[in-house]
Amino acid sequence: MGMAAAAPSTSRLLYHYHHHTTGSSRQQLQQQRLRYSPNPSPLALRRRRLSPAEALFPDRITPFSYNADDESDDHPREECGLVGVVGDPDAASLCYLGLQKLQHRGEEGAGIVSVGADGKLNSVTGLGLVADVFSDPSRLASLAGPAAIGHVRYSTAGAVASLRNVQPFLAGYRFGQVAVAHNGNLVNYQALRSKLEARGSIFNTTSDTEVVLHLLSTSLARPLLARICDACERLAGAYSLLFLTADKMFAVRDPHGFRPLVLGRRRDGAVVFASETCALDLIDAVYEREVEPGEVVMVDRRDMSVSSACLVARVPRRACVFEHIYFSLPNSVVFSHDVHERRTAFGRALAEESPALGADVVIPVPDSGFYAALGFSRESGLEFQQGLIRWHYSGRSFIQPTQAVRDLAVKLKLAPVHGVIRGKSVVVVDDSLVRGTTSSKIVRLLRDAGAREVHMRIASPPVVGSCLYGIDTPSDGELISNQMDLEGVRQLIGSDSLAFLSLDKLHSIYGDEAGDYCDACFSRNYPVLPTLPEPAVEFDEED
Repeated sequence: MGMAAAAPSTSRLLYHYHHHTTGSSRQQLQQQRLRYSPNPSPLALRRRRLSPAEALFPDRITPFSYNADDESDDHPREECGLVGVVGDPDAASLCYLGLQKLQHRGEEGAGIVSVGADGKLNSVTGLGLVADVFSDPSRLASLAGPAAIGHVRYSTAGAVASLRNVQPFLAGYRFGQVAVAHNGNLVNYQALRSKLEARGSIFNTTSDTEVVLHLLSTSLARPLLARICDACERLAGAYSLLFLTADKMFAVRDPHGFRPLVLGRRRDGAVVFASETCALDLIDAVYEREVEPGEVVMVDRRDMSVSSACLVARVPRRACVFEHIYFSLPNSVVFSHDVHERRTAFGRALAEESPALGADVVIPVPDSGFYAALGFSRESGLEFQQGLIRWHYSGRSFIQPTQAVRDLAVKLKLAPVHGVIRGKSVVVVDDSLVRGTTSSKIVRLLRDAGAREVHMRIASPPVVGSCLYGIDTPSDGELISNQMDLEGVRQLIGSDSLAFLSLDKLHSIYGDEAGDYCDACFSRNYPVLPTLPEPAVEFDEED
């Protein structure tokens, strides 16, 4: 796996796919590739650009659509959060607390696997929030033991909200039991699964994580550390993994380091792994370091020895820049940087590039826009105020029957502070703009509250490409900046002005480290491209 230039030969890849599957001519392909996405709006549209994923899988192409009444949050979703504790008799309880702190990384399901006193692995998984899954105290009590791993999830591969897809996965094979929890997305999942199924493997889930278990069980390497390395060398894409056996825990990070994974230690000597340092802080573990890209860390719970191995030869680091922009909590240290400091720097840079001359006040879109708005305020000299209050307990309002009632439901989720807004020229700072649905509602809300002008400032570049590495971004066809130019987006959301942080300015904040970050959602420079499955050989169904 190496660094790729800007989505190389996308048209050639798409032509190759069609030529060998449908017989389409290059002229037909070019007409398909350059077609305008259907949209009745007269707003300025970009020509439809295909991502590498769409080039390889054209059946996934989604036409652009915009629904101002869409109730879903207009942010990408992080897919998963991991916690592992070894060397503490309350390991499962500590995992439970850590998962609570990582709830923002996944709200679809949660689970914990622990090692019992008899050396057997025990599992509890469920759909919903961590507190809901473990609302019965007996479920957590059943997991007593000295080591445990936990997982919260949204879905990428395996998009169905099904209990069978909730991790950690627990399996038995010829050498005993093993559990695995995964944060990321494997871009060669379909190719690996096809090969494994052709050799007789039977899959029980639609999650890419199950591939890892099959690779582990079929590996001929010895011992387990070597089997883990052998299995992971076949993976492509983003993965931070925790493995648990009766006597060991392993933490693995992909060679590019797309997703975060950190190591800490409690005062009693227990070793803790987590996706973010905020989970360490909650359970009184001291942050020691990142699990390095391409590293396997092994903890033997019998003597609490910690050892490390290199997974593969070093490749360019490509940490996900969206962890700093939106996903991680501001009180976390991610990729060796304080998240709140990064976001403040993004806001300062945005004010340098795109000041709102004549504005009266800067307000954040709560909660993730807070530090970027603070940075914008400090750099511009404009007053910072909390002009929008988020209510976290309103639930979804899509069932409301009329537009008037739906508009009232929006005010339940985001309430304007009239004294801050009325008669003012307001700068609204958000961390990102993906589909534009939330931004248009906020602009309308502020105007209804008496704002004289509304200027939107986005503390990241325009999102023009879907993520392939473990973030649930909409398809390219649903990304508003992929479909419209800046003026088109401004008109659609209804603001008086609109500006994004430029990609060059974002790079300048990171300085010499800029090349160590994946910005494919902004630049379409995909470090690892998807892999097509080999054509399947069809056999007659067995009697």
